[in-house]
Amino acid sequence: MRLDKPRIEMLAVEDVPAGVRKALGKGSELHIFRTLAHHPKLLEDWLRFGNRILVSSTLPARERELAVLRVGWLCRAGYEWGQHALIGELSGLSKEEIARVTSGPSAAGWSEVERLVLQATDELHEDYFIVDETWKGLTEHFSTQQIFDLIFLVGQYHLVSMALNSVGIQPERGLPPLPES
Repeated sequence: MRLDKPRIEMLAVEDVPAGVRKALGKGSELHIFRTLAHHPKLLEDWLRFGNRILVSSTLPARERELAVLRVGWLCRAGYEWGQHALIGELSGLSKEEIARVTSGPSAAGWSEVERLVLQATDELHEDYFIVDETWKGLTEHFSTQQIFDLIFLVGQYHLVSMALNSVGIQPERGLPPLPES
């Protein structure tokens, strides 16, 4: 975690606007939503896009979570890492694979598709561009829609990581910690 305390305190669950609480259901207890509830309209609009990227993605869940975890690692976003380590397990990633995300696309054990997803994520993070070789590999495994979803997924989770890190949103108790560098 970049900050050991929040710069903006999260709202108490009962102080989250009723419409936001209704839309989030049990999710309204999460620290990220209780903090972003200070700006209900932004939260509402962001949730619509975030839901599209996470829930309605054309990417397989496993590959999606590899990219999200890699972004969380590269951005040193502890909250993001912790939440998506849990989601990653639910999406079929083993604890060993989740830990291996920190070693990147060159680590032994990745399939060709997994390596390409991690490579594209690194390239988007470092240069905001997927190089021709990686692009060609992606087109051999993914549809055009899936490639768009990958690009927008990486961008979305960079945005989220910037907000989490800058605001200092602290992880819920019990989330897996971001591994040391």
